[in-house]
Amino acid sequence: MTVQALQSDESAPFSWLFVWFMVFVHVGALFSFFTFSWSALALTVFLHWVTGGVGVTLCYHRLLTHRSFTVPKPLEYFLALLGTLSMQGGPIMWVAHHRIHHAHSDTSKDPHDSSKGFWWSHMGWMFFQPKDRMDYELYSRHAKDLARDPVHRFLNRFMLPLQIAFGLVLYLIGGWSFVIYGIFVRLVLVYHTTWLVNSACHLWGYRSYETDDRSTNLWWSALLTYGEGWHNNHHAMPRSARHGLRWWEVDMTYWVIWTLARLGLARDLQLPTRP
Repeated sequence: MTVQALQSDESAPFSWLFVWFMVFVHVGALFSFFTFSWSALALTVFLHWVTGGVGVTLCYHRLLTHRSFTVPKPLEYFLALLGTLSMQGGPIMWVAHHRIHHAHSDTSKDPHDSSKGFWWSHMGWMFFQPKDRMDYELYSRHAKDLARDPVHRFLNRFMLPLQIAFGLVLYLIGGWSFVIYGIFVRLVLVYHTTWLVNSACHLWGYRSYETDDRSTNLWWSALLTYGEGWHNNHHAMPRSARHGLRWWEVDMTYWVIWTLARLGLARDLQLPTRP
């Protein structure tokens, strides 16, 4: 079945809501200079991995988008909740957009077409939000498997309330320092490291495989994104649960998947099909 592209160009409506949300999050992160504590910093590092590494990289990307492996449904829902806390869209929206990216990588039909430059693919594309990218009835057609699931529909709909509830929990545990570092600082870091896969990993680095796109392998992006930076490997074999293929291509996310498999919690692992 052919996947239709989502519109993603400057002719789409400009989203001031997105602008002000980004300003709010980044300004909120600046309060970290006044609320610093080592425990709050450690919380940020931990939650960066939990929401960005486990939630986005492992769950949203390798599990839900590409079905590189399977896990029991309760665990899938918990992992999807972690992805939801990354505030990059609910599971249905994220998966739909990423499947479109793979179907039309680096073309005008790609939501974050890297041929338009670094800043467009990094975050500029999100400032323009066409209806077919934001309307649930339209984008959910590209993630019908998730749209049929009531739990994923719930997570997709209540992303913001869940984040607020999480912030309240952090406040009860560690006060405003935990809120600033656990929400604002963590979101800024997760955003920009995740977005590097769309931008930097389509511009710089080396290519191990010839693919019909600009995907590259970029070591420092891989370190920041727990293995996602081996992006050319991924585009060559999208279903593979393992992205780092050479001995020095560190893929921490695959280590987690491998551990889950050893524990009997992950099955049907899809492994590289090319040398």
